[in-house]
Amino acid sequence: MAKQEPNSVVSDLISFLNAAPTAFHAVDEAKKLLRSAGYEQVLEREDWKLEAGKKYFFTRNYSTIVAFAIGKKYVAGNGFHIVGAHTDSPCLKLKPVSKVAKGGFLEVGVQTYGSGLWHTWFDRDLTIAGRVIVTEEKDGSVSYSHKLVRIEEPIMRVPTLAIHLDRDVKDAFKVNAQTHLLPVLATAVKAELNKVVAEDGGANSDAQNDGKKSNEKTTSIASKHHSLLLQLLADQLGCEPEHISDFELQACDTQPSIIAGAAKEFIFSGRLDNLCMSFCSLKALIDATSSDSNLEDESGVRMVALFDHEEVGSDSAQGAGSPAMLNTLSRITSSFTTDSKLLEKAIQRSFLVSADMAHALHPNYMDKHEENHQPKFHGGLVIKHNANQRYATNAVTALIFREIARNHSLPVQDFVVRNDMACGSTIGPILASGVGIRTVDVGAPQLSMHSIREMCAVDDVKHSYEHFKAFFQEFTHLDAKIKVDA
Repeated sequence: MAKQEPNSVVSDLISFLNAAPTAFHAVDEAKKLLRSAGYEQVLEREDWKLEAGKKYFFTRNYSTIVAFAIGKKYVAGNGFHIVGAHTDSPCLKLKPVSKVAKGGFLEVGVQTYGSGLWHTWFDRDLTIAGRVIVTEEKDGSVSYSHKLVRIEEPIMRVPTLAIHLDRDVKDAFKVNAQTHLLPVLATAVKAELNKVVAEDGGANSDAQNDGKKSNEKTTSIASKHHSLLLQLLADQLGCEPEHISDFELQACDTQPSIIAGAAKEFIFSGRLDNLCMSFCSLKALIDATSSDSNLEDESGVRMVALFDHEEVGSDSAQGAGSPAMLNTLSRITSSFTTDSKLLEKAIQRSFLVSADMAHALHPNYMDKHEENHQPKFHGGLVIKHNANQRYATNAVTALIFREIARNHSLPVQDFVVRNDMACGSTIGPILASGVGIRTVDVGAPQLSMHSIREMCAVDDVKHSYEHFKAFFQEFTHLDAKIKVDA
């Protein structure tokens, strides 16, 4: 197979980022890519009838997706070769009651999701996206459908306060997440002129309570959210506002992801953490299983697992802390045997690459990195180490990943946090401890992590894709050379 040109991988990533403002949209795009590559969808609610040499995927909550290709030489008890990442990013999510009206403005109540750099959300052209539950009635029967929605044009903004009214802002810009982050949707006067503010109240409305309403006012969707907002959603969905039963929506930046920099060496985008690793791993799996011959000599199962809720600890039904991974390994194994003991054997033969973006060295804050561990742009994937198990890497798992890089002349870097600084974590330790699987934590270096607008290097997208693809192609052969518990 011809070698993938880096610009093709990068342009595909840009398209993916621009199509995926939320975890729901990211899963939807992943489904399209997998289906076009011949992957068959299976449902967790149903029995699975799997075959060696075939490719499958499933979704959970439409915000987590797991894809796997079974080698033609696979037998129950053989290992799983997995790259795990996450679909979610820090953002502002709409509250269950988002209607806020004060000072003559209609505002949207939001709650912070994850540990975002919230000051970067000020003065950005924002819109909303997510999923909506729509009530549908046919032949006297009522059903509820899940629909993705995205309003393309900017409809909201979180304005900063003029410096004349806050002279201390240059010394410290402090954000109160409850009172300062509400996006402005419209003025009450304009909304009233448009005749969509009947229930929203005017400039002197007493709905200045950020959702604290009497019981009778919170019984319908129209009483919880501005009718102007509901109408925008209904227009996008092609339904009436009263057919909107509920939703999970978030604020999104409207500025598109782009290749940038004077030398066109950077990617400027939101959600690089962690859609960059999600896409690179997914693209690598698809290309490593693109033909029947790719799986001809494979005795294991190649897999990508993209989880929701990593940014808030992974403790959900669709997070890495759920039984989703263990259930998947169990169901695949049991599709080929009735011997339950073979699952334990399979786990010990398996390997997980936990792929989450890494902290690149910042030229203006050099002292924030440990002297001998300074990941740089263009330097390839970063292997993350932490003695206190905030990352799951050990000498054996690092060796395996490093050997793959050496075999393909790919650059690789190491990172350990300074002893006087706190260390973040990933899905790696969660899955390593919960499943018992060997794990290495890696990630492409980036700057502005958790900002509304992040940046990474074009070269590192190429390196990540090639490294993950090589992992899928070579792990079975390489693992046979590793002797630890013999």
